[in-house]
Amino acid sequence: MSAKDLGISVLGADARVQIRSDSDIVVARQKGRAMATASSFAPAEATLIATAISELARNIVLYAKTGEVILKIVDNGNRHGIKIIAADEGPGIADLDRAMQLGYSTSGSLGLGLPGVKRLMDEFEIVSAPGKGTRVTVLKWRT
Repeated sequence: MSAKDLGISVLGADARVQIRSDSDIVVARQKGRAMATASSFAPAEATLIATAISELARNIVLYAKTGEVILKIVDNGNRHGIKIIAADEGPGIADLDRAMQLGYSTSGSLGLGLPGVKRLMDEFEIVSAPGKGTRVTVLKWRT
């Protein structure tokens, strides 16, 4: 289902960041914070958005090695938000239910990434299959 099907229009230009290394994670985070600030998100909300971008981009580096983060300013009538899409063509996630459990990790980390992103954002969708990559789409509405 497209943004248009949901009554959401995309405002302005998208920002796309290719993710291949830790420095790309920093760039994506900075662009997300700048877009959120320019769109009148409160500083705390901009920090949540930047944190979610960091987590999603870090997953790309850790598990897929390469991918991209796409940032879009969106409008849904009287609501304004930022949509973040993190996509890769990596190994995919074999068990999505388990990956969404707080504390579960295959990399030895604290396992806060995907469940943490879901908590930080207002909308969360993940599509993944072994051998087919992963696409996480999240949205934060401005309060």
